[in-house]
Amino acid sequence: MTKKQFFTFVNKTIAYIFLAIGSLTMIIPFVWMISTALKSRGELFVYPPVWIPEKLQWVNFLTVFETLPFGQFFLNSMKVALLQTAGTLISCSSAAYAFARLRFWGKEALFAIVLLTMMIPGQVTMIPVFIIMRFLGWYDTHLPLWVPSFFGSAFGIFLLRQFFSTLPTELDDAAKIDGCNYLQIFCNIYLPLSKPALATLAVMTFMGSWNNLLGPVIYLKTIDKLTLTVGLTFFQGQYVTDYTLLMAGSLISIMPILILYVIAQKYFVRGIALTGIKG
Repeated sequence: MTKKQFFTFVNKTIAYIFLAIGSLTMIIPFVWMISTALKSRGELFVYPPVWIPEKLQWVNFLTVFETLPFGQFFLNSMKVALLQTAGTLISCSSAAYAFARLRFWGKEALFAIVLLTMMIPGQVTMIPVFIIMRFLGWYDTHLPLWVPSFFGSAFGIFLLRQFFSTLPTELDDAAKIDGCNYLQIFCNIYLPLSKPALATLAVMTFMGSWNNLLGPVIYLKTIDKLTLTVGLTFFQGQYVTDYTLLMAGSLISIMPILILYVIAQKYFVRGIALTGIKG
């Protein structure tokens, strides 16, 4: 083994060790959540901790649905997350295309204003937005949680605009020669080529909506309209917390995120392979 090969081997070994440690720090809490969800209450505070329960309490998952309308919470979260994701993709992709490819007066100034909105804390706009939603009669409905997404988000517009800017302008010129208008260019060329960026924005938006707690707490009060994040708080009392049911409910709530991650990972690879453009 040469000196160069030795140092390469050492560097790879160190990198793998750090990656393994990082993976364990993320896997161990997930494994502990699964273990807690399958324990009885008597095994929760046993010392030393028990990782594998003596008898798996699958009934905990059934108790979650019997204690609360957990199925309705799940459907509410899915509805809001899907609508918010769809609204974000539609609005942000169209706005990003306009900023990246169209020419109009004040484009740079308007884009700068959009970016400046990212610097405004959400706590500043929380009360004015709540007043508007209540004035519209949308309080205690799901509308405030997904309708604003159809008006775009600064981060989504910025992300897609940067991606659209990397595509060669020759694609636009060739489409215009073939008689395509801007809408046809956007739908038939830019959207198919932007699968990696769209998938990334979709995953981030879905996760943000699915894990959102503050929005449902502010706008919802009827129990049948609550989302999963709010529903899980019912297992936490002032003096007693039912950790077995809380972990069982949490495990159920993260399953869509895990499924979405697996699906999105496949589309990332496929999208990158399809968007390879050779000069």
